[in-house]
Amino acid sequence: MLRVILIFGALCGCIYALDNGLARTPPMGWMAWERFRCNIDCKNDPKNCISEQLFMDMADRMVEDGYRDAGYEYVNIDDCWSSKQRDAQGRLQADPDRFPNGIKALADYVHKRGLKLGTYGDYGNLTCGGYPGSLGHLEIDAQTFADWGIDMFKMDGCYADPKTMDKGYPQMTKYLNQTGRPILFSCSWPDYQRASGIDVNYKLIAENCNMWRNYDDIQDSWDSVLGIIDYYAKEQDTLAPVQGPGSFNDPDMIIVGDFGLSYEQAKAQIAMWTIFAAPMLMSNDLRTIRPEFRELLLNKEVIAINQDPSGHFGKRVLQDGNIEAWTRNITLGSYATVILNRGTDGSPRNVTTTGAKLGFHTWIYMVVDVFEDKRVGQFDSDMEFSVLVNPSSAVLLYSYPCS
Repeated sequence: MLRVILIFGALCGCIYALDNGLARTPPMGWMAWERFRCNIDCKNDPKNCISEQLFMDMADRMVEDGYRDAGYEYVNIDDCWSSKQRDAQGRLQADPDRFPNGIKALADYVHKRGLKLGTYGDYGNLTCGGYPGSLGHLEIDAQTFADWGIDMFKMDGCYADPKTMDKGYPQMTKYLNQTGRPILFSCSWPDYQRASGIDVNYKLIAENCNMWRNYDDIQDSWDSVLGIIDYYAKEQDTLAPVQGPGSFNDPDMIIVGDFGLSYEQAKAQIAMWTIFAAPMLMSNDLRTIRPEFRELLLNKEVIAINQDPSGHFGKRVLQDGNIEAWTRNITLGSYATVILNRGTDGSPRNVTTTGAKLGFHTWIYMVVDVFEDKRVGQFDSDMEFSVLVNPSSAVLLYSYPCS
């Protein structure tokens, strides 16, 4: 029922959105960085090093295990893929030992499986891992990516002057668009300016990027997830107005299925990224992920909310000690709400609230617990209802108007 309701929602765009026809809903896929970092030791660790085989393996798993059919479509290379030198024509080239067939062959492999390939570069002289950056090579790099069949490009900001990014990132947008190939543009621009104390021009960023990183890299820990949530709460009034179809705030990768999050914490991360209408880019090992984490990532109702065509960014509406409530408007007068329990005392909390307190403007509505796939009940906006929330966890609610 939920998927049927959401799919017919009207599109409502951000007026600043990059007009390249891409990322009309939050991008979904897989990215190497958080789980595999800059592991280039293919001699001693061939299954986990940054190589064409790693990305072929993940593409295979995305197809065979149902991720592609659930909406995950991008397979994204991050740092440490290239040779340390450009070729004689000044073009980037893949490391010949770890990518012996080159990036175009890898793109072809991914495309044949109904997926898309993303890659990584840097606005500065070097990438964060010390590989060639794009400064002075923006146009030739954009054309190289298009020639290879790249579908997403993430441009980092190491070894660059953040004060020049207001000029440099829009230049890359222009060169990507000039190639004629649809390439989703993921920017690290605001994160570097924020860290440097520069006032971020989000209107300009939304006009030039399909998605953008605002804050620190995610780490494999609950504390890291909470730190990102705290930043988004503090900046929600700045971040919400610039988000919409074509342009999304990016709180970084989904780390569900790695080592640092319990099952309950994994539920909370997925719930919060859904409330943010955030890109869902997994960074995990799909070859070994435990079934319960895979089921979370493939939850159709969660994905339907995340992919709601309005693209609205949810906000924190209540805070009471360790309990927070976040609400996101979705289409047809419906709402998604996360009740987050940050407590660590080992005891679930019974949280009682009303639709009015959660910011609902619907008089009578039905509340559904998404993870449990059950109805909480039908209420008017002033009637109290209760949900039980485990510690270091969250409940994701979907509320829709009753006729």
